[in-house]
Amino acid sequence: MMQISFVDAQFVSFLVAITLLSISPGVDTLLVIRNTARGGVRDGIATSIAICCGLFVHATISALGISLILLQSAWAFHMLKLVGAAYLIWLGISSLLAARRGTPLPVRGVMQSGSPVPFWQPIKEGLLSNVLNPKTVVFYMAFLPQFISPADPALLKSLWLAGVHFLIANIWQIGVVLMVGGASKWLASARFAQTLNAATGVVLVMFGVRLALEQRPV
Repeated sequence: MMQISFVDAQFVSFLVAITLLSISPGVDTLLVIRNTARGGVRDGIATSIAICCGLFVHATISALGISLILLQSAWAFHMLKLVGAAYLIWLGISSLLAARRGTPLPVRGVMQSGSPVPFWQPIKEGLLSNVLNPKTVVFYMAFLPQFISPADPALLKSLWLAGVHFLIANIWQIGVVLMVGGASKWLASARFAQTLNAATGVVLVMFGVRLALEQRPV
């Protein structure tokens, strides 16, 4: 009967590495900040949870070896990369258009028109931004096996490690959500909204273009 060691000698190393990864600025943090400013704390938390749910998808893909197929097939990996890049660019352009229109950011989950931000919107954006990111596929494929011994059930151990990553990333991102959500006076400013939309749009488009132009999956 196979046994799994949830906390072994390598777990501390995994914990340190995954914590440093989680707090590194990137698309996830940027999207959490934007959605919190747009729809309030509720949307920020929903975005964070949705982003981190994508980790379980990548862990499963990695454990089942689908990632290896993607890496060995240049066409499959290239298509995945282009889809992810296109989604980031689309998010960026949406933010830039909002900045150009001078659209105010909704506060506390309510649009300027008085209608609430649809709850599915931050969930969709968070989940797709993570699942469609080929870098996460490659990262999990290269990173997780270092912490899985031959005696461990690969899928179960991968999901456990993804669960730890889920917890740490959410703690960090929800902390960011609460900090942004507490700045309600700034978020009510049309100038701040325009600046945030413009900055977010530029960075997201840059992330997307860089991803699309990368030649190697690293």
